[in-house]
Amino acid sequence: MHIQFLSTLAQRGFLVFLFLFSTQLLAAEIAKMDRIIAVVDQGVITEKELTDRIQTVTTQLEKQGTQLPPRDVLEKQILERLINDRLQLQYATQTGLRVDDAQLDKTIERIAEQNKLSTGEFRKALEEEGIPYRKFREDIRNEIILARLREREVDNRVNVTESEIDNFLTTQSSRNDIQDEFDVAHILIRAPEESSPEDLQKLRAKAETALKELQDGADFAQISAGYSDAPNALEGGTIGWKTAAQLPSLFVDALQPLQRGQLSGILRSPNGYHILKLVDRRGGSSPLVVDQTHVRHILIKLSEVVSDMEAEQKIDSIKQRLDHGADFAELARQYSEDASANNGGDLGWTNPGDTVPQFEQVMNTLQPNQISAPVRTPFGWHIIQVLERRTQDMSKESARLKARQEIRARKADEAYQDWVHELRDRAYVEYHLEDKY
Repeated sequence: MHIQFLSTLAQRGFLVFLFLFSTQLLAAEIAKMDRIIAVVDQGVITEKELTDRIQTVTTQLEKQGTQLPPRDVLEKQILERLINDRLQLQYATQTGLRVDDAQLDKTIERIAEQNKLSTGEFRKALEEEGIPYRKFREDIRNEIILARLREREVDNRVNVTESEIDNFLTTQSSRNDIQDEFDVAHILIRAPEESSPEDLQKLRAKAETALKELQDGADFAQISAGYSDAPNALEGGTIGWKTAAQLPSLFVDALQPLQRGQLSGILRSPNGYHILKLVDRRGGSSPLVVDQTHVRHILIKLSEVVSDMEAEQKIDSIKQRLDHGADFAELARQYSEDASANNGGDLGWTNPGDTVPQFEQVMNTLQPNQISAPVRTPFGWHIIQVLERRTQDMSKESARLKARQEIRARKADEAYQDWVHELRDRAYVEYHLEDKY
């Protein structure tokens, strides 16, 4: 009996030992996965977060057929992105920027629709690819917050003046290559003008190392992922097709003598050091000639107090009066519920795509001075009259629009990079990545 009791105690002791040993192993594994590798102001970044992001980026690069940079280089590059994202998300929280679940659900529904799936099917597809749905939701929430934060803090404060557009076009018009188009890939080693001489020397050396590796045959996308500070570094640094007018003069001058596949030297700008690759080039575009229509209309809107049937009856009555010789402009001023009513319903010269499809389809069938039957669109019921048509060269207008967009994009990108840099300078960041090794 005594021996049996001792044996039972021994068995229990062994089980306790196994339990404690297993618990210690589990705790060690948890500690390993949750090890802090960076402190970012009041928050932290864990090893698991970095590992998950590296896995996501690695999968994307492998799908693109991009050779991966060395693990330690990719790790540090992605950690920097995580730190910048975390700082921006913290700032968004501090300033009251939120995305609620209803807004998030609508965004995910649109993503599912774009993939021609229901929300349930989309969720199942994510899980089959090993992507936890809860994590996907939070990643999308963060992407929305970051986009709205940039829009609020930077994009909405960028203004483009008419004089800036005039100067841009004047400068570009003096170039014979303005119509050339370039397919470009780009590496940026960020080196602000206020950097110390020692820092500039180190950054220049980094750019030279990247260029040397490229010249020795390294894959551009791999070097971009390992060295570039540009926002699209992990996407291979591709800029895509741009006209000479859409690129800085510094870039155009460097690209002009290059053949397809060749690299530029190291270029210095206020943002840092650049390396370009000319993927492809093609000749300029032809003048932009469009068919324009001078049109006017009368609109009866639908509302909570005006049903579709009532609006249709009202527009039919107006059409009958027009058929009996009533003046179109006078009836538009009297009955139309559009902002153009004061001008007799005149919408001026319209370009293709300026009006909704239902309106444009009917408008395109009319001869000059012909009046349409009542037309239903999302805005209500219309009567349309085409006054005249013409073919117009819109190259100048298009050039000004493109110039505005390009100037705005450049200013916004520079302002955003500066804003993130300032946010980083004000923050407390402590690295523990080396503790892993």
